[in-house]
Amino acid sequence: MSLAQQVASVQARIAAAARQAGRDPEEITLVAATKTQTSDTIRAAIAAGITVCGENRVQEMSAHLDDDAYAGARLHFIGHLQTNKVRQVVGRVDLIESVSSLRLLEAIEAQAAKLDLVQDILLEVNIGGEASKSGLLPAETPQMARLAAGRPHIRLRGLMAIPPAASIAGGNRKFFAQMRQLFVDIRTLLTDNKSDIDCLSMGMSGDFEDAVQEGATLVRVGTALFGPRPPVRTAQNEGQ
Repeated sequence: MSLAQQVASVQARIAAAARQAGRDPEEITLVAATKTQTSDTIRAAIAAGITVCGENRVQEMSAHLDDDAYAGARLHFIGHLQTNKVRQVVGRVDLIESVSSLRLLEAIEAQAAKLDLVQDILLEVNIGGEASKSGLLPAETPQMARLAAGRPHIRLRGLMAIPPAASIAGGNRKFFAQMRQLFVDIRTLLTDNKSDIDCLSMGMSGDFEDAVQEGATLVRVGTALFGPRPPVRTAQNEGQ
């Protein structure tokens, strides 16, 4: 299928999953995970109906911004963000989805204050408690949400998670359900900010339909749109 057909197919699958769960498909936004894609491919995806692009790498994102590749779409940063890269991201993206620590939260606040702006963020939750992944443990999240909500240059918009890899179809639904409950709990806890907290980002190419049925408002999809990513180039083979 062409890229336009792939975009239409994924959008149709999101809509079908939403209707099956009794939800309005308009409640769910497809975020195109554009990691390793060219500027021309990103432009083609936007022309095909993509309204939000998600980038994992600061260097790639900066190059695409310089190339004006995201014109016509909003931009989210969805990858692991190091504190020393914060100044390259704050104020350049509509939403940082991967705030995983107090140190990172404070760095974003400081940079946003320097720029005199308010940066929208999501808190990243390590819902499976995996040692190999960054993110807050569920028990830590309410306190971090309070801290984020109290920062004058940060607007907490919700939560994001990448559950453990599932070995069977539907294997992640329990984690998605736990994220939905945590999202509801955070909204209940932060009554003053309830109207701002409207984003629950979960689900990728292999499980976004399950995520939609469990309450996702953002799904981050790469492979199902663009096909398998090329192998990551190493420093050694870049010189060849």
